[in-house]
Amino acid sequence: MRGLAGAGAGAGTGRRRPLAAGVLAGVLGLTLSGCAGFLVPAGEGEPEPTPSDPYRVHADKLPTPFPSVSAGVADRPGAQGPAPTPTLPAGCPPSGVVVDMGEVEAALGHRAVGLSLTNCGSKPYRVTGYPSVRALDEAGDPLPVPVNPGSSYMGTDRGPKEVMLKPGQTVRSLLAWVSTPTGGDLIEGDALEIAAAPGLEGRTFPLKGSDVRLLDELNMTAWRTGPA
Repeated sequence: MRGLAGAGAGAGTGRRRPLAAGVLAGVLGLTLSGCAGFLVPAGEGEPEPTPSDPYRVHADKLPTPFPSVSAGVADRPGAQGPAPTPTLPAGCPPSGVVVDMGEVEAALGHRAVGLSLTNCGSKPYRVTGYPSVRALDEAGDPLPVPVNPGSSYMGTDRGPKEVMLKPGQTVRSLLAWVSTPTGGDLIEGDALEIAAAPGLEGRTFPLKGSDVRLLDELNMTAWRTGPA
């Protein structure tokens, strides 16, 4: 009986091993296939979905033709471009200053008129000394009327003072003369030519009124920022 039992046991053992190995392999195969869902990362080997990005611009939605890269370069701060040409206001001469003459004032046979010099340009203008004044006849030719810098019955000359005239600022002078028929030898003038200084381009202002046009000599104060 022992021999049979031993033989049976040995035979049983020899048959169970292959079966057990086969069963184990099957179980492992089922386990691996069943767990493939979380042993392998989801989506591995598959194309990734395109994320939805509201700020992404597709090539088929770009404008055609594309805008020029150089457009508006001159408008950017610091961009190199042609400098704008400064322009002077209408009526402003190339010198950047303009002279003017007011109304003639009368007092006891004396006449006086206010002169002004205004910086109509865009840069400071240095002013010093006296205006340039000449009496003209009806043909525009100069008359032999003396022109003196200094005080008169109508105003006191405080002497010349250098002034750096900023754009828009004005300096003034007072021009005076005697204009009475009994005042001596008088010359009848038709106009006055006024310039900011000798050698500069002047403007011509007509003299109106018969006795205003009678001139003995002209006296003028220096250019000043205060009242003439």
